[in-house]
Amino acid sequence: MKKKIFLAGVGGMLGEAFYLEFSKDYELYCTDKDVNEKWLHHLDFCEKDNYKFEVKKFNPDYLFHIGAFTDLEYCERHKVQTVKTNTDSVITAVEISNNLKIPLLYISTAGIFDGTKEFYDEKDLPKPIGVYASTKYEAEKYVVNNCKKYLICRAGWMMGGGPKKDKKFVQKIIKQIKEGKKELFVVNDKFGTPTYTFDFAKNTKKLLESNKYGLFNMVCEGKTSRLEVTKEIINILNLQDKIKINQVNSSYFSKTFFAERPNSENLINSELDKIGLNLMRPWKETLREYINKYYLDYI
Repeated sequence: MKKKIFLAGVGGMLGEAFYLEFSKDYELYCTDKDVNEKWLHHLDFCEKDNYKFEVKKFNPDYLFHIGAFTDLEYCERHKVQTVKTNTDSVITAVEISNNLKIPLLYISTAGIFDGTKEFYDEKDLPKPIGVYASTKYEAEKYVVNNCKKYLICRAGWMMGGGPKKDKKFVQKIIKQIKEGKKELFVVNDKFGTPTYTFDFAKNTKKLLESNKYGLFNMVCEGKTSRLEVTKEIINILNLQDKIKINQVNSSYFSKTFFAERPNSENLINSELDKIGLNLMRPWKETLREYINKYYLDYI
């Protein structure tokens, strides 16, 4: 018999990758409050009693808590709802995990650091800035201090899901290209490590099947910048002679993106390297794969 996984909050870009990766070998029950796929069932994991009831009814071998509010400006404007979604729901997940004696997977983020160091590994102490980062770090700490068996995987700049589900940087750049923009304005003062959703899901699966638990940074190989990512997108699409990139600093977008962001979100996969289970590929390789898979017909 296949082992069973209950996945909460998997209607987004990362959830799609988890569904496609794990559905091959596991029986899944996938939920989200936005039912945008035929394989999704409705559940708002902020509704504590319903969350407990649905997981207990499915009786899984693992609980994956995936969803969160990730739009930093939304989080700043809606602090109460963000705390409820990004922190309080995770407390419920820990309770479910402990009561059913099953492992919990929680997804954390490079955004919990203040960006004053060039790189961060698992030994560095997070110093969150802003509502989003604070709520994610509070949840991470709660899992570490209270969950009996957990796997925490920290992602960097997420890319995946294509035009339908990607609300992050790659989609924003490609959308401008699709709209016919001949000039792009891109910040030159933000650095990080991209994370391809499919590599992330595959590496998570490898950890679980190797019975490895704890806290792991899980990002693609190679640090980069928003500017360099944009140049690589233009290069992949062979638009070097058709689109001009203008370098600006973050203050250029301060009215639209008013939430404070770390200057550096570079993570190092030290713990994955230590146990020989780092499956994350170079970011340029995965960006090319991502664009070829989702965007060639889109543009």
